[in-house]
Amino acid sequence: MSVNIGIIGLAKSGKTTIFNALTRGKADIESPAAHIGIAKVPEPRLKPLVSMLQPKKVVPVEASYTDIGASIKGLGKETGISGQLLNQLSSVDALINVVRAFTDESIPHVEGSLDVKRDIATIDLELAFSDLAIIERRLERIEISLKGAKPPERQGLLREQESLMKIKADLEKDVPIREQRLTTNEARAITSYQFLTAKPILIVVNIGEEQLSQAASLETELSLHYSRPKCRIITLCGKLEMELAQLNNEGAEAFRSEFGVLESGFDRTIKLSYELLGLISFFTIASDEVKAWSIHHGTSAVKAAGKIHSDMERGFIRAEVITYDDLMKCGSLSESRKKGLLRLEGKDYIVQDGDVITFLFNI
Repeated sequence: MSVNIGIIGLAKSGKTTIFNALTRGKADIESPAAHIGIAKVPEPRLKPLVSMLQPKKVVPVEASYTDIGASIKGLGKETGISGQLLNQLSSVDALINVVRAFTDESIPHVEGSLDVKRDIATIDLELAFSDLAIIERRLERIEISLKGAKPPERQGLLREQESLMKIKADLEKDVPIREQRLTTNEARAITSYQFLTAKPILIVVNIGEEQLSQAASLETELSLHYSRPKCRIITLCGKLEMELAQLNNEGAEAFRSEFGVLESGFDRTIKLSYELLGLISFFTIASDEVKAWSIHHGTSAVKAAGKIHSDMERGFIRAEVITYDDLMKCGSLSESRKKGLLRLEGKDYIVQDGDVITFLFNI
C-alpha cells in the first residue's frame, strides 16, 4: 500500500519547509496552495538484497505527502472544516502537525508569541470541532430517518445513534477518537466518516538551528505529555533538513555530522509514521525485480498477495517464504532451499516484517 500523509499546522509554522525536507521538493514556502510530493521510503534491507540478487530493477515503497496549504485555525468552530480542505484531510492515512518552536523576527508568530503546547492544543481543537460538526449533522439525519424507519432499519439507526453519542461525549471531554475505547464493531462502523481525530498523528516541533543542542531534551520533555497510542512527537529543524534534502547523500551526511544530527529528519519521520499506522514491510523477488511492499501488521498471505494484484489474491495457491535474516545468512535462495529455510505457507499465514515472499497463483 502507498502511504498518504497530510501536513497541517498554524500559518508560519514551517509546514511547507517540512514538506520540502521530506520530499526533496522546492515548493514555494510563501504559497498558500496545497502541494503534493512523493518520497521513497528508506528501507535499509533493500541494499543487501540487491547486492545478493543483482536484479535489473529495484522498487522501494513510496510515501505521498500533502502539504495542506490553508491553515485550519478557526475553520472548525462553527460548521466544521468543509469543502476541498476537508476532502484533502479525509483522504490521508495519517497527519503531521507542524508546530513552531523557532525564533525569527522577520516571521511573526500568528499568535504573537511562541508556545508549543498552546499551538498543539489549538490544532487538536480544530480537528475535534470538525468531527463534532460531522457528528451533529449525522445525528440530525438519523432523527429524521427514525420517524419513518421500519423495524430492521430502525435498529441499525439506533445503534449508530448510540455509538455517535458516545463518541461525541468523549470528544467534548477533549478525548480524540483515536484514544477512545471503541469496540471493534464501533471502530469499523465509523470508518466511512474519516474522522480527523481518529487518524494517527505525528507532532513535529519545528526548531531553529540554534536549538539543535537542546533538541533531544525538548523532545524527551514533550514526549512525556504527548506520546501515546497513535500519537508521537519529535523535534526537527525544518530549515536545516530542507537544505540537506537538496544535497547528495554523502554531502548531507557530512553536513549532519557538523551539526551533530545523527539521523535524517525524513528517516525519523517515516519510521514513526509506519509505527503509528501499524505498518510492516515485506519483499518480493520476481521477473528480475526486487520490490518492497508495505502492509498492516496482521495481514494474511492471501491479502498481501492482493496488494500486489487482485488476480494473485483470487488465484492464490501458496507462498514461498523466507525471513530476510535467514536469506542473508544463507547467501542465496538456492542455499536457503538446501537448508530447508525456504518454506511453503498457506493463505492464512500472517506475513511478518522482513519476509521475502514469492506468491504462487493460478487464474
